[in-house]
Amino acid sequence: MQIQLNGKSALVCGSSQGIGLASAIELSELGAKITLCARNEADLNKALQQLSGDGHSTLVANFDDPDDLVQKVQSHIDSNGAFNILINNSGGPPGGPLFKADTEEFFVSMRRHLSCNHRLVQTLVPGMIELDYGRIVNIISTSVREPIQGLGVSNTTRGAVASWAKTLSKELGPNGITINSVLPGFTDTSRLSQLMEKKASNEGKTPNEVKDTWLGSIPLGRLASASEIGSAVAFLCSPAAAYITGVCLPVDGGRLNLI
Repeated sequence: MQIQLNGKSALVCGSSQGIGLASAIELSELGAKITLCARNEADLNKALQQLSGDGHSTLVANFDDPDDLVQKVQSHIDSNGAFNILINNSGGPPGGPLFKADTEEFFVSMRRHLSCNHRLVQTLVPGMIELDYGRIVNIISTSVREPIQGLGVSNTTRGAVASWAKTLSKELGPNGITINSVLPGFTDTSRLSQLMEKKASNEGKTPNEVKDTWLGSIPLGRLASASEIGSAVAFLCSPAAAYITGVCLPVDGGRLNLI
């Protein structure tokens, strides 16, 4: 099975920590040259030291400003060449019930996720076509299949991204470019810890009680590590996954009830 990515280049968004960084590490171990992209320069420089191989770089950009993001990515391409791989990933919106959400929260979330994803695809796909190799992976959530209580705005935004990706898979398929979405389950990251603390506070429970409830819903009985999500992302970017496109792949320890 051919999974090596030697000679390929990847733009990995939201890659200063968590699942984004784990995905970048896995891609680098397969031989890809990585450009880490996030808003915090210090965190990016620390993350850079964790990658295998050499020739990697960082790109500081603000995902709340799609114009700024695209301008910096295009400048990087002009100076360094096109990307074969795009990992769309950005921090999720704050939790809370959907009914109480302010409409501005939707605009912020859609801009950070859907708008940035779309603008990046428009920017990178011409180069993928020229290089005759293109892989796009979106890191979203199991809420695409089953909304998560207390994450109303996130559930709404993630669903929109999944539908966008499926539509694009049909349009980009004739060019041999695949676009897939990975749906992480409960993953041991700082964001999950923040959600756990907030849920515990809202429900008058301890964080451990919330965690135990979550673990009880997972057949494998444990949280995922970020590297396990990153491995799924890296596989979808490999030559071995050339005939997989338009899918939402749950990586959730068996939690979702799917036929």
